[in-house]
Amino acid sequence: MIAVALVVARVVDANYITASASSAQAFKTATLLKTLSINALIRGETGVGKSSLARYILPDAPIFDASSYDELLLALESTNQVIITNLENSPNIKKILDFVVVHNIRIIATAGYLYNHEMVDKVFSIKLDIPSLKERPEDVVLLIHKFIKEASLLFGPMETAKFHEIKPDLSRNSHSLRKQIMIHYLLQNISENELMEIVENYLFEKLGSNSDYKNFLHLFEVPLINAGLRKFKSQLQLSDKLGLNRNTLRKKIADNEKYF
Repeated sequence: MIAVALVVARVVDANYITASASSAQAFKTATLLKTLSINALIRGETGVGKSSLARYILPDAPIFDASSYDELLLALESTNQVIITNLENSPNIKKILDFVVVHNIRIIATAGYLYNHEMVDKVFSIKLDIPSLKERPEDVVLLIHKFIKEASLLFGPMETAKFHEIKPDLSRNSHSLRKQIMIHYLLQNISENELMEIVENYLFEKLGSNSDYKNFLHLFEVPLINAGLRKFKSQLQLSDKLGLNRNTLRKKIADNEKYF
């Protein structure tokens, strides 16, 4: 759990958080790169801020995904600087980088964690690796506040206390965290009818076998049991509140073990 404290976020261009030592150092390097005409490769997992830093370094450069090979190659003929994202997705990265070198084009690129290629050292003078959010807890706290503010602008104000304890979903770093906050924000004021409509739409796409009742019963039981355990703290109390035999409750928990 991460307690969400009331703190002031240090944010770069409203996108890049610089609370942790590693992210602050990355921003310092990016600031230096703004003043130098050299190429740089920014590496890291999805959602760690690679694109935000690239845009900060070259704010006026066109941005292309490396998978858009023909479009990118055509664009390189009429520009002297470019941002290329997801370098590992290029179908012919050698030709792209050769073109960049021959025509002296300034390039800031992003790629996955520890991505490498035989031409990387030749083309990129600086390789900047950004750690995942799991290694940057200070940034996570500030990102939660940033996303809560975004949600409040979209859906209206809500008590920050409702987010006092949240287990951040960092599976895709800021992408999964932002989605989690938005969903959490919406669910705070959801009505029973709205909740049932969400489940109904989900089931409409999934139903089709002869054992669907059994297959989807966990959608009701797991949230009910999880909520009960959080509220009443013990299986004994929960079984009493639900009117279930304690052994029945234990069996339901065992049957759905992967969700607990």
